[in-house]
Amino acid sequence: LKKDRAVNFLDYFQAYINSYTKKDIRMVQIALSRFKDFLKEQYPMNEFSIKPELITKEMMEQFVAYLQSRSVGEGAKSIYQRFKKVIRYAIDHDVMLKDPCKSVTCKVDSQMLRKDVLSPEEIQKLIACHYDNETPTIRRAFIFCLYCGLRFCDVKDLTYKNVDYANRLLKFEQSKTKGHSASSGVVIPLNDGLLSIIGEAPADKNCLIFDLPTYESCCKSVKRWVKRAGIDKHISWHCARHSFAVNILNNGANIKTVASLLGHSGLKHTEKYTRAVDKLKEEAINSLPELKF
Repeated sequence: LKKDRAVNFLDYFQAYINSYTKKDIRMVQIALSRFKDFLKEQYPMNEFSIKPELITKEMMEQFVAYLQSRSVGEGAKSIYQRFKKVIRYAIDHDVMLKDPCKSVTCKVDSQMLRKDVLSPEEIQKLIACHYDNETPTIRRAFIFCLYCGLRFCDVKDLTYKNVDYANRLLKFEQSKTKGHSASSGVVIPLNDGLLSIIGEAPADKNCLIFDLPTYESCCKSVKRWVKRAGIDKHISWHCARHSFAVNILNNGANIKTVASLLGHSGLKHTEKYTRAVDKLKEEAINSLPELKF
């Protein structure tokens, strides 16, 4: 990448993405996309081109507020972290002199789950709903995630080698923590329903169980499916994991068991789901007619 302070930062960012090889590339692409949207809305003169020195601390404060207004939960923070990564890269390579992100933080309440979850009744509505030109593989994979809490990056890489048919177990290494966490290995018991979604193993056990298109394409299909089922919620693929955790906790599962099924190394991340369950219980009580005594 060029060491040129007169460079268009948007082009520089795109060149950074073009040479990026890590697994979180999709989030880096989203960071650029959100920054472009932000410029279009709040700095229209710089919609297509902005010099590095024009990116100020004040602009970053506005950008963080913009991200927080358009994302739920950890989303805004994750996007901003990737954006800062590119800024630091530009500073290290003498394209920027000052760090406009210094002391500008994107805070989220990590103990609160803000994503929508599907209730067991809504999941049944989804399973019962079919529509024209649906993709059966996406349907199978999303239902599978709703019932065992896998991330998209893990379900798309599952092969029949991950299935222990004799002991009815699914065994895999989490893509997100593989190589740097003792809890990266996950073992999930498989019931009859999950085994029927997986199906019988082919001769070549290296075959993918779910041959899925891109994450974006899968999310579009899920949104269309949710809408057709008459469910008025903002559901992304990752909501399947959240729904799984909240629903099994609601059914009385032990928090340590849930943490183990999700592949969490501790209880910190799992605790946000117990907060969501508490909120659901509160809403259920408040939905009753007013008690006049």
